[in-house]
Amino acid sequence: MSHYAFSFKGETLRALPSGALFWPAQNLLCVSDLHFGKAQRYALQGGGALPPYEVHDTLMRLDHDITTQAATKVVCLGDSFDRLGASVDLEPVARDWIIRLQAGRKWIWIEGNHDPGPVDLGGTHLAEYSCDNLVFRHIALGEAAQSGEISGHYHPKLTLNLKGRSLTRKCFAIDQGRLIMPAFGTYTGGLSVRSEPLTTLLSTHAIAVLTGDSALPVPINAR
Repeated sequence: MSHYAFSFKGETLRALPSGALFWPAQNLLCVSDLHFGKAQRYALQGGGALPPYEVHDTLMRLDHDITTQAATKVVCLGDSFDRLGASVDLEPVARDWIIRLQAGRKWIWIEGNHDPGPVDLGGTHLAEYSCDNLVFRHIALGEAAQSGEISGHYHPKLTLNLKGRSLTRKCFAIDQGRLIMPAFGTYTGGLSVRSEPLTTLLSTHAIAVLTGDSALPVPINAR
């Protein structure tokens, strides 16, 4: 079993090795910070050229998770697009791929700081989404520590020292009432879960669930 199953606010969830979250009771798959179009934004701003494969690679992994988990609901937790207008600039093959994934599913785009406006693709665009005991939003609210909040934005990662070698992985950051998602997009950096503001948002009992070949839970204070 490569995923990590855990209880969160009375609900059983699965942290997948890819960085997606699955809620079996709702057949709901959640991903955060896809950042479609990041390579193009870098090019438009005169930055260093990135290989133009990020949209395809991200969609391929998203397609795999939706299919293997048989998800009927998909929540994209903000910053799905790296800038306003990036959805318009998607290549036709990518647009068709997203439309195919949306077919027969409830699809929710949560607004992020990079993409605060509606996109010209199918699905529903919301500021946040509540379902049973959980609420999905892009940026964690400081006063919502015990609300069953699932958010993204910070791209959490964790570095471990293993016998003289350093291992850095994107990770889920989870405490009693808050879950902060890793960035799912291919070209996305990260913020250490041992840095502000994550250390303020998370309790001292928080754990990280590393992404990779399998979802591996470790205490955030593990070295």
